[in-house]
Amino acid sequence: MQAQTLTLLPAIDLVNGKATRLTEGKVGTEKTYGEPGEVAADFLAAGAKWLHLVDLDAAFGRGSNADLVESLVKAYPGLNVEVSGGLRDDDSLCRMLDAGAARVNLGTAAIENPQWCATAIERFGQRIAIGLDVRGERVYGRGWVSEGPLLDQIVRDLDALGCARYVVTDVSKDGTLTGPNLELLAHVCQSSSAKVVASGGVSALRDLHALRDLAGVHPNLEGVIVGKAIYEQRFTVTEALASLAE
Repeated sequence: MQAQTLTLLPAIDLVNGKATRLTEGKVGTEKTYGEPGEVAADFLAAGAKWLHLVDLDAAFGRGSNADLVESLVKAYPGLNVEVSGGLRDDDSLCRMLDAGAARVNLGTAAIENPQWCATAIERFGQRIAIGLDVRGERVYGRGWVSEGPLLDQIVRDLDALGCARYVVTDVSKDGTLTGPNLELLAHVCQSSSAKVVASGGVSALRDLHALRDLAGVHPNLEGVIVGKAIYEQRFTVTEALASLAE
């Protein structure tokens, strides 16, 4: 089966207003990569059409970069921005959508407040993605430290609500540059007809090739989030886009 072109979503994770990456989502593993606005401008100049923008301080419940996130969304109308991190009520959700975010990614809220998520999905449809942060067979919230339900159960429940898209992260892979969890991604793609965006572990262009090939088998795999590999200069955004389009 012919592989399809995957959407590349370069990532900017925000800690104290800076572009930052963690290893396995663990506090204390932060490495800073500069000013978020400059990073976003570089991504756009390289040809990126999407940006995955995460407020890690809000995700961990230790602060907020909401003003910065809102300003970045408004500053780069040429980028489709997917916003994630700490979006757990109407005010925070609508603020980002009203600012122009193409999509918002709800994680902890799907675990702790499924009824609110159901309302958001019904109201905003394709502009809502659900983040499935997976460790083993379970989904985690609150910056990946709060144990949630079994993965298969939450996918069944969210499918029943009409969820259009999942952002699937193997927490043990995120920021490690050890390759994506292809088995996990295949499992979610098989379990649901919703779109799936891969996140975590991409280290080299060969990983993008593997994901592209997986999308040939599971066409609901539509995108891949890449962060640390770009910052650590394993490859450029331009090279990644070319690789995914081969």
